Amino acid sequence: MAIAKRPELLILDEPVASLDPLARRAFLQNLMEVVAERGVSVVLSSHLVADLERVCDYLVVLVGSQVRLAGDVADLLASHHRLSGPRRDPGSLPANQHVIEQSHTDKQTTLLVRTDDPILDPAWIVKPLTLDDLILAYMGQASDGDANHHKSLGVVR
Repeated sequence: MAIAKRPELLILDEPVASLDPLARRAFLQNLMEVVAERGVSVVLSSHLVADLERVCDYLVVLVGSQVRLAGDVADLLASHHRLSGPRRDPGSLPANQHVIEQSHTDKQTTLLVRTDDPILDPAWIVKPLTLDDLILAYMGQASDGDANHHKSLGVVR
């Protein structure tokens, strides 16, 4: 009904949360057609990250009512990396590598870092992230420890 009024902007809060997978796919496909044909912008709030990844080109991650991450999805994925290698202090990383998440065993360190520069240290195994990995890392920083009540927002242009 909202699309029938030909809006310039649609704001949708969990529009597919209660739909089965086939209905979700059909809804999102129809939504993308409207975006393409009419130039409608859509702000989509969802916990279903796979749906966001398929349709959104801009991402805003809210944690505790604060914006923790925002940007073009492709740029965000390109600037975040999972590093694994011999155990080390994250403080020894170059200043341009910002640690978002870290875990350690006796012999290994695994980090999620944000940087626009290439990872040049040959000791690291560098792996790309999924959008789900990225969102969960930022949501995991929630000060109250309960990430289940926070939403990811995707913007479709």
